[in-house]
Amino acid sequence: MAPAAASGGSTLPSGFAVFTTFPDLLFILEFVFGGLVWILIASSLVPIPLVQGWVMFVSVFCFVATTALLILYIVGAHGGETSWVTLDAAYHCVAALFYLSASVLEALATIGMQEGYTYKHYHENISAVVFSYVATLLYVVHAVFSLIRWKSS
Repeated sequence: MAPAAASGGSTLPSGFAVFTTFPDLLFILEFVFGGLVWILIASSLVPIPLVQGWVMFVSVFCFVATTALLILYIVGAHGGETSWVTLDAAYHCVAALFYLSASVLEALATIGMQEGYTYKHYHENISAVVFSYVATLLYVVHAVFSLIRWKSS
């Protein structure tokens, strides 16, 4: 029962309690690092347009969905229903998988551009890869604690 207690119990918080419970506190960091990935990918030069498109899709989708969920939790739209706990766990699992795939593809594209690109473009892509992996880690941790909360609900 200790993991459920550490994750804020089996219900979702509402109001500003979202900022005081552990897994839901990660929304802020996901928002920040997802926004950084979005900005860096949008401004960088990626040699494979399909990779850049996928990473942009993942970062924008997760940024918008995380923002929407955060706002819905703050206004208490879930009403304490357990179906929202399932939605939270499912979303964070999908987001973690999406970000992992985007991070690996961006890292592969960045490794391939070591030669022939300017110092600035190469380092922008390295920054995008680092922040993408940080966002992946945040979504994985949030998914794990959301699954613990889902199991205890």
